[in-house]
Amino acid sequence: MSDTSTKHQSQLTSGDFTASENPFELFAEWFAEANASEPNDPNAMALATVDSDGLPDVRMVLMKGYDTDGFVFYSHIASQKGRELAATPKAALLFHWKSLRRQVRIRGAVTPVTEAEADAYFATRPKQAQIGAWASKQSQPLESRFAFEQAIAKVAARYLIGEVPRPPGWSGWRITPSRFEFWHDRPFRLHDRIEFSRDTPAQPWTKTRLYP
Repeated sequence: MSDTSTKHQSQLTSGDFTASENPFELFAEWFAEANASEPNDPNAMALATVDSDGLPDVRMVLMKGYDTDGFVFYSHIASQKGRELAATPKAALLFHWKSLRRQVRIRGAVTPVTEAEADAYFATRPKQAQIGAWASKQSQPLESRFAFEQAIAKVAARYLIGEVPRPPGWSGWRITPSRFEFWHDRPFRLHDRIEFSRDTPAQPWTKTRLYP
């Protein structure tokens, strides 16, 4: 093996993440590194749901918080993902950090956040984003961009002074993991993969190493 190949392999395998016993702690380590290396939105994650026919649906959303209870994001309840999660409260997430050659897959049950959590997060959003949440009928047909801009202008005029309250149809969800999979690139597609699983939050995690 050439010196270049040896160096590449050493960089990819520095620190054996497969020795970790806690997926939340491992995620925190990887997410901290992603925050330092990713040029855009290290908290971006693909969210997969299913519709009433069982057809998968996926889109990118932003994770707005996580702890041992799960991973949180916010959106409109009446959006397509909101309707799908109401009907089938299960989802899958995927974080892909290209700069680190890593990805994390998460699957689990979904529950709404509390009203207090939704209010607290909404209050931190820029005012234009708060106004947009009122003006947007997310996932509904839109006749033109001009119609949307008119709706934004009307809401902006209504809340020209003072705070913008959270719209009643805007909230968040928490995905509580029952499965984690951590994937790290290796040369020649001989990747490292490790899965953590448990059936209930009260159970300990079971760890399994997977073939690439």
